Amino acid sequence: MKPIETIEALTALYGEPSAAALKKETGRLTDDYAAFIRTARFMALTTVGPEGTDCSPRGDKGPVAHIHDPTTLLIPDRRGNNRIDSLRNILRDPRVSLMFMIPGSSTIIRVNGQAYITAEPNVLDTLAEAGKPPRSVIVVKIETVYFQCSRALIRSGLWDGVAADRSLPTAGQILANMTDGAVGGDDYDRAWPERARESLW
Repeated sequence: MKPIETIEALTALYGEPSAAALKKETGRLTDDYAAFIRTARFMALTTVGPEGTDCSPRGDKGPVAHIHDPTTLLIPDRRGNNRIDSLRNILRDPRVSLMFMIPGSSTIIRVNGQAYITAEPNVLDTLAEAGKPPRSVIVVKIETVYFQCSRALIRSGLWDGVAADRSLPTAGQILANMTDGAVGGDDYDRAWPERARESLW
């Protein structure tokens, strides 16, 4: 199979992103994005190291990542199999990507940033669960945060039959709040289901 080898060829194939796809990205947590982070109990953490890439599932009974401030997330490293692939990678290359998923919600929140690991007792103690502090905490300095197009979840039927959390902001509300109403809003939300159905494949 012949590979695509240039950015120009790739852009010619896909075209330019829409205004909504660009306006949803920011360098810090807005109130809307923070609401999703506080609700999410599951995320995927991707890291990069000399041996290659790693993608690790992370879950917790409360938020899987805790908001320290609008540009900093704290991820407790709970008990596992002690392979510590993600942690080894972060020590050697701080680049990380996070993907937060909430059952029933077609909005996936993505975060890219730089991370480091701490084992300071005062930090560990604040994130204890069932009286047990984590072994360490991954500190993520946010560089970009945005919501992912929901077509993948719609195509997969992953949340079919799972009730959505109506307290979370919609994609249209996120966009409207980020652009002072220039993009998004109720019209965006009303039109999206039909637009998605017509462009799923």
